[in-house]
Amino acid sequence: MDKKMVKLKDIAKVIRSKNAGPFELTFDVIFKTKEDYEKVKSCGAINRELVAKLYGIEPEKILNFVFFDAANAFKFTIPRMRPQGSVGEIDMHGAQQYVPLFDIEIPL
Repeated sequence: MDKKMVKLKDIAKVIRSKNAGPFELTFDVIFKTKEDYEKVKSCGAINRELVAKLYGIEPEKILNFVFFDAANAFKFTIPRMRPQGSVGEIDMHGAQQYVPLFDIEIPL
């Protein structure tokens, strides 16, 4: 049986990014249900390689990538392209960097 493809934005309760100090951004994805979280975790659709591709970095540059069962969530941290508040930096709070995650397709 073929699995139905859904977008991450349709099964997540929260998708957000924020500062993790002046040199890093952290991202949180919290799922609406434990069932969806477990399916996403086990299918392998979200991984370091995908995150690296979405954010134009090498996978080894991802500082942290964890699934957190107690919160039905996964989290990753990447270096900022420019230090917070520096010349040319475009998102002082890091709060607008999550959008590339919305359209990740997940087989459920």
